[in-house]
Amino acid sequence: MDELLLRSLTPSVLAVLVRRGADFAAAEDAVQDALVEAVRVWPGDAPRDPKGWLVTVAWRRFLDATWADASRRRREDRLDEEPVPGPAPAVDDTLQLYFLCAHPSLTPSSAVALTLRAVGGLTTRQIARAYLVPEATMAQRISRAKRTVSGVRFDRPGDVSTVLRVLYLVFNEGYSGDLDLAAEAIRLTRQLAAAIDHPEVAGLLALMLLHHARRASRTAPDGSLVPLAEQDRGRWDTGMIAEGVEILQAALARDRLGEYQAQAAVAALHADAPTAEETDWVQIVEWYDELAGLTDSPVVRLNRAVAAGEADGPRAGLAELATLSDLLPRHTAVAAYLHERDGDLPTAARLYAEAAHKAPTLAERDHLTRQAARLNARRRT
Repeated sequence: MDELLLRSLTPSVLAVLVRRGADFAAAEDAVQDALVEAVRVWPGDAPRDPKGWLVTVAWRRFLDATWADASRRRREDRLDEEPVPGPAPAVDDTLQLYFLCAHPSLTPSSAVALTLRAVGGLTTRQIARAYLVPEATMAQRISRAKRTVSGVRFDRPGDVSTVLRVLYLVFNEGYSGDLDLAAEAIRLTRQLAAAIDHPEVAGLLALMLLHHARRASRTAPDGSLVPLAEQDRGRWDTGMIAEGVEILQAALARDRLGEYQAQAAVAALHADAPTAEETDWVQIVEWYDELAGLTDSPVVRLNRAVAAGEADGPRAGLAELATLSDLLPRHTAVAAYLHERDGDLPTAARLYAEAAHKAPTLAERDHLTRQAARLNARRRT
């Protein structure tokens, strides 16, 4: 049984049912039933046209469910619409599903869950485990999302930026649970890149690839975080980096710069440096200037402060940091790092300890606690 094939066919099969007029929630249930039947039947009798088989079975399951509550006349009308068995039309509606799942009326978490379910073809249990929540909780979240989008027209114009934001959120969930959400986000973004010719889609795919290429070096054997400057660059995936750079260069050549392309350019400069000391921080600062102009994001300015501290010295970074709110996530950790670079070890140790209490994850908290302990040990010697 080719699980990847089933997952890749899921969005197009679901789209066929929705386009034929099926309610989104009912169509999604019917497709899931068809997938279960495929798992049972295909190992002993694989169809010549997998997509056509799934469409036929899913549509019949949808009709079965409809017939249970509909009048005889309604059942006859639906029956007339049943497709003739045979090859399914070669129409890819995956793109419309992306826009539907990223509907602005959904919360970000619901949009992510619905995208993973409807476009990614994942089960509710897989998604729940990835998010470390009970399966019943995730099922309720997905059900509410399906009800919300059930009345949305399938052919409405889509907002690419919303779709990209959802995929970016999926990627940033990282590697928790038994499902690698970062790898899943890359798979989904590849699908989107194949369906739409847009430089920001390419920029997001390049960004994901460039970050994911460093995955193996991000943690030590004991699970602790390894900062970028200390990572073993020999463990970086050079093939993935080369692919990301190639995709980025093609996107930038179109001269329609967006925030994901700019972020990918920063990641590419890190990936291109043979050692941390050879990083082109001056160019990174320039790219953060571009990014700040595109987004006006305080988080971007926080990252620029770090880059300025590397390019022009820690005091330049601290001066820029002083213009930003200390309520920003990781502001205290950045201040600690820059003070350490400036030689103020007592202040840096205090700030590392303070940042540890604010850390959003256990891994970050442990890392910052170790940083504070390291500096305190140096002061005592």
